[in-house]
Amino acid sequence: MDVSTTLWVLTIAGLSLLIGADFLIGRKPHDVSVKEAGIWTVVWIVLAVLFGLGLLFFGSAQASQEFFAGFITEKSLSVDNLFVFVLIMAKFSVPSHLQQRVLLVGVLIALVLRAVFIAAGAAIIASFSWVFYLFGAFLIFTAWKLIQEARADEEEEEFEENRLLKTIEKKFGVADRYHGTKLSVISNGKRVLTPLMIVMLAIGTTDILFALDSIPAIFGLTQDPYIVFTANAFALMGLRQLYFLIGGLLKKLVHLSYGLSVILGFIGVKLVLHALHESGVHVPEISIPVSLGVICGVLVITTITSLIAARKQEAAEAAARKESVEA
Repeated sequence: MDVSTTLWVLTIAGLSLLIGADFLIGRKPHDVSVKEAGIWTVVWIVLAVLFGLGLLFFGSAQASQEFFAGFITEKSLSVDNLFVFVLIMAKFSVPSHLQQRVLLVGVLIALVLRAVFIAAGAAIIASFSWVFYLFGAFLIFTAWKLIQEARADEEEEEFEENRLLKTIEKKFGVADRYHGTKLSVISNGKRVLTPLMIVMLAIGTTDILFALDSIPAIFGLTQDPYIVFTANAFALMGLRQLYFLIGGLLKKLVHLSYGLSVILGFIGVKLVLHALHESGVHVPEISIPVSLGVICGVLVITTITSLIAARKQEAAEAAARKESVEA
């Protein structure tokens, strides 16, 4: 898809306006209700659908299909981010009324960092076609690793601060409590950061780890930087509302890791086939409509089996509690 500089500027300006409107609407710290989160989740999804349809009418069917495939993939992978966001919120004991501000700024930081990753990925792909082999192998390895982690009987996880966060805390200092929405305060004659600033940085920088698999994954569906960026933008911008909407349901998505591993493995194979094709080897390539069907199918099946498994687990726990009471 041939994208002019003007279109890039207009797109970034439009996304900036949406982010600004989102910030102004939620500028007052408050506890986000399920109703509010649901409404805004639908709004962001509708905006993404309208953008995809715009690509269909003003671009091409191929561009539209690539966007929807990329958006759905990034959205599903971003749900995995929410598990870590929950751990971060618990680690820093973020007050409930401040969590929406944390997520808004944290996701904005993540979007900027992903834009850098996307630009670097596009440049590498344009110069070295063999990088598809590396991307494909990495995604297949990540898929296998996800399955291993899902099958392992691990204890409850805790968030560990990365080296960058520890360095920032040591250099600038951190206040001993939250000060509303302030990012820094004067303490003992010295300006220090508030815990709010640290947790925002934690959300934004932790997303880099997720970008390591999500960016190669979407480049496996499209090599168009414009579509890669916009799909990531729409997937991330609705993540804050999704956090409050399905936060209580995350523990019920017990098969999510299996579903994501299948998707990543599938895209990894698609990348390897594409790399072989580019190298002159006559192998079949997986089309975008097929990719879209596989991704949606896996997500639907994973969600259904997760809810069934969670319901059975709840019934078993209820029966066990009843037996213990009767005993």
